[in-house]
Amino acid sequence: MRSTTVRRVGIAALALAALGPLASCGDARDGGPDGDRGGSLAALRSAERSTDHAESVRVRSTLSYGKALSLSSDGALRWDDGVTGHLTIRYTGGTLAAAMRKAGTSSLRARYLPDAYYARMSDTFARRAGGRHWIRYAYADLARGGDGLGMYLKDQMRNTTPNQSVKMLLASGDVRKVGAERVQGAAATHFRGRVRVADLTGRSSGLGARELAGLKRQLDQAGVTTETVDLWIDHRNLLVKKVERADTAQGSLVSTAYYRDYGVRIAAEAPPASDTQDFTKLARSEGVTGTR
Repeated sequence: MRSTTVRRVGIAALALAALGPLASCGDARDGGPDGDRGGSLAALRSAERSTDHAESVRVRSTLSYGKALSLSSDGALRWDDGVTGHLTIRYTGGTLAAAMRKAGTSSLRARYLPDAYYARMSDTFARRAGGRHWIRYAYADLARGGDGLGMYLKDQMRNTTPNQSVKMLLASGDVRKVGAERVQGAAATHFRGRVRVADLTGRSSGLGARELAGLKRQLDQAGVTTETVDLWIDHRNLLVKKVERADTAQGSLVSTAYYRDYGVRIAAEAPPASDTQDFTKLARSEGVTGTR
């Protein structure tokens, strides 16, 4: 495989792995009677506060994206002062995962710091990418995309914590209680909402009219219009499971996450500068413009 192809495949896969579903906010359209909706919103407000105050959690997740990619991840995140944490991401299937394996990277380690996301690639990739293993995605650099996509990516990468999903359904104003279920052996309450992706994107990202129009074109081209979000809240008012589903031009996108050990101690630091390459420099060396 040519070096250019390897590097571009790696960049695309890392972005998808870091972001998960394109949609993490929207307008819910599903819902039960008014009384049920009011009770559901009150329960979610309590869950949002409790989850936010917990400040850290262990997370285990899976993602599938049509025939293009499936992956799993495991790690921990803290959000008391920006997002800090670490994940191990494993590519388990799909055409993109096959290309990553050819590039020598079937899994990677990721670190989140308040100003940037880092991804540790394989020795094979490093030999074809200037000898450095870590790629740094600075959030400020991601915001410079002229069509609004970069700002959206920045917001998504800085809002990976579990309470963001709760806030999403609260912002929708219309969500219903599905019932009582057990998650990881414990009792939990199941809530569901359906999200119109483009609408709340404009409310949450701080984009101008031109940038927002560009982002909506990106979503339209991807075939993403609505997303179904399911949340499970335990007796402590903490989110213990999340499932997001969306139909895209590439097929169904499904993301599932399990949360445990709220309040766990977490530490993460930037990799050595001598072993780190900025995403922007890597992209420029291969003639890739913007953040795509």
